Amino acid sequence: MNGYLDESNFRMVEEGFTTRDLLENLLVELCQGSDQQAFFVADLGDMVRKHLCFLKALPRVKPYFPVRCNSSEGVLRLLAELGTGFACANKAEIARVQSIGVPADKVFYSSPCKQVAHLRYAAKQGVELMTFDNEVELSKVARNHPRAKMLLGVAPDSSPSAHPSMMFGTTLKSCRHLLEMAKEQALEVVGISFHLGSHGLQPQTLARAVAVAQLAFEVGTELGFQMHLLDIGGGFPGTEGARARFEEVAAGINSALDLYFPEGCGVEILARPGRYYVSSAFTFAASVTGREEVPAEQPSSDEEDSSSKKSLVYHLSDGIYGAFSCLLFDSPCPRPRLHKRPCPDPPSHSSSLRGPHGHAEDHVADGLELPELQVGDWLIFEDMGAYTTSPSPPTGGPQPRVTYTMSRLAWKTIQLLQGKPPQTEEDRESVCAPLSCGWEMAESLCVTPVFAPAGII
Repeated sequence: MNGYLDESNFRMVEEGFTTRDLLENLLVELCQGSDQQAFFVADLGDMVRKHLCFLKALPRVKPYFPVRCNSSEGVLRLLAELGTGFACANKAEIARVQSIGVPADKVFYSSPCKQVAHLRYAAKQGVELMTFDNEVELSKVARNHPRAKMLLGVAPDSSPSAHPSMMFGTTLKSCRHLLEMAKEQALEVVGISFHLGSHGLQPQTLARAVAVAQLAFEVGTELGFQMHLLDIGGGFPGTEGARARFEEVAAGINSALDLYFPEGCGVEILARPGRYYVSSAFTFAASVTGREEVPAEQPSSDEEDSSSKKSLVYHLSDGIYGAFSCLLFDSPCPRPRLHKRPCPDPPSHSSSLRGPHGHAEDHVADGLELPELQVGDWLIFEDMGAYTTSPSPPTGGPQPRVTYTMSRLAWKTIQLLQGKPPQTEEDRESVCAPLSCGWEMAESLCVTPVFAPAGII
């Protein structure tokens, strides 16, 4: 094992014990102690399964996890154990991954706009890989981190319809000027970077982006740079209901790479999958801390009696300044489910969810149809792993606790990936079972023939 993660960092569970079972146990404990603080349950086995799928679908691509997507310690430790790199946007994120022992050569300073103090910190810590897309950034790096290894950020699509996630990056027309400027300042440019985001991963858009990157590579090579790195960014789907399936996106990437950067061309490919790894691994529980009934519109004569239909506003124990900050990152609010669903089903009411009292702008969701809830009831939100955790919430309140869990099988699979053979015949057989303790509908994934080291097969 690499030493980033051990059994003290998570709860080991046996097969058949699901995330829902653990949630139920935790809620029973909280209700007995009158604790209404929101919390997460994180299924690390789901992330192991995602990692195996990534390696299988994109064998040429090295994943670098964007720390801003989820900086919780269990996530970072697991991904470091699996051997991924980390894309950091600032000094704090670099410090966070290095605090658990991640070496500098596994860190990519991916922010297109870097503070001088943060650049100097990166230089001091030995973090060399970073991006630039304009003259100011280039000069800033030349003065403060002359040993940096630079990727030129390009914008594959500058049309008015481009999504805001594509706003960074220079045009192909400006590439030569910036590369010549880098040459004059004796900076080392080693490749090209682009980021399409989740709105730009259609096959045609991907192909166009990789084609633009290939043209920029040619300019850099012509100017004498040793161009050998291509960063294809992030935006990979992380949930079953995403607009595009991961396998479809991977097929489009492989097709574009085979056309413009064929295997054996000497170019290393890296990507920044964030939501992909963590979205479905996290489930969030928040309690109802307050409720208000707002006047409903007067029904017409042929509608039901107004007394049977209400419009309710519920305040939760967390809001957009905490776990629901994901709503600020263009994420839809997951539909909640009730912890204890009444039986028989009661009538539903038009419902809105708000954060804790005191922040009028803290709107979590509107237009939901929910049964009438009471203070102390719990709502469960699935697919809450992306942009929901922060080391220091802006309101200064407590960060929701994260309980990490992993099946024994997933733990054995990590050992297998790192060249440690299963201890018993039973262990060898078990690596072909589902990996996630909460992924009840997942297909079985047999990893031995594909991923085991040659000495084991």
